[in-house]
Amino acid sequence: MKKLVIVTDAWHPQVNGVVRTLAKCCELMAERGYEVIVVSPQDYRSVPCPTYPEIRLAMTTPSAFRRKLARLNPDYVHIATEGPLGFMARRACLKMGWSFTTSFHTRFPEYLLDRFPIPPKWTYAFLRRFHNAASHTLVPTQSILDDLQERGFTGLELWTRGVDRTLFHPRDDVTRELPQPVFICVGRVATEKNLPAFLELDLPGTKLIVGDGPALEDLRSRFPKTVFVGKKEGKDLARIYASADVFVFPSRTDTFGLVLLEAISSGLPVAAFPVPGSADVVGATGAGILSDDLHKACLEALEMPAFDPAEVLKPFTWKACADILENVLSSTKSVAQPVGKPDNQPQTVASGG
Repeated sequence: MKKLVIVTDAWHPQVNGVVRTLAKCCELMAERGYEVIVVSPQDYRSVPCPTYPEIRLAMTTPSAFRRKLARLNPDYVHIATEGPLGFMARRACLKMGWSFTTSFHTRFPEYLLDRFPIPPKWTYAFLRRFHNAASHTLVPTQSILDDLQERGFTGLELWTRGVDRTLFHPRDDVTRELPQPVFICVGRVATEKNLPAFLELDLPGTKLIVGDGPALEDLRSRFPKTVFVGKKEGKDLARIYASADVFVFPSRTDTFGLVLLEAISSGLPVAAFPVPGSADVVGATGAGILSDDLHKACLEALEMPAFDPAEVLKPFTWKACADILENVLSSTKSVAQPVGKPDNQPQTVASGG
């Protein structure tokens, strides 16, 4: 049995696309005969992230982490995040001469720019240095892959996502008591999700926000006519999706957005900006409207003819997601062999922006 260690700073009890993707992949890889071990902040003392208290930062030392990784004696190491554990895993693998893979889930340069005056080209140079030491870096969409290639990232592999079609399907009447139509947005209620771009729109019916996060109370006070229902999961979430009319995705920085697949699987047309992530999913499925005028996109999506979720979502399956990960691992040298991409070691010239 092959042993796969996944190192991630994002894990339960966080609720986000990264955690859900990794959890599903752990399940599928275990079904394929792998022993999957997740190393996360749950294994250590941790402190809350300054601007995201629900995100925990692990407290350990590089030497202690390296000893732990050596004791685990894996066949493969996958580093899923660029946080404290991710950096210690990268450092440990390089020090021990182990090959490893990484994945790019989050556009941190754009997230940071929302909060601090840090030029994205600096942050991308930092991330390029991190990922180019890996044998392969998995990315969620073609547009993100193209962008990272232009910025000097190497060893990139497209890593699609999936959706549970047995859970998310049309249609329910749980929100039928609300003024119609219902425009819904699901996800973390945080600055980077750009929710005011949706909530400020003059739309008929009801705006419904599903999710929790640091910006929730502020947005509740600013937009009293919006219905905020908090975090929902499983069947409760599926019923809300299936009772809405349009899914609105105002984020400009998400690399993918699993919620897009869930909405489309529920028969909802999507209204979104024409940016990477949204454009990849909506473009591949045709199940929505992309426009820099989000108001126009919402109203046009409302008038779209019905589509067959099973048909438009054929490219997006969790099996395909697991297939890609397994293929990448099988083409990666085991950790007992030397690192296989010396020409992709850290570079010193910043590019992109």
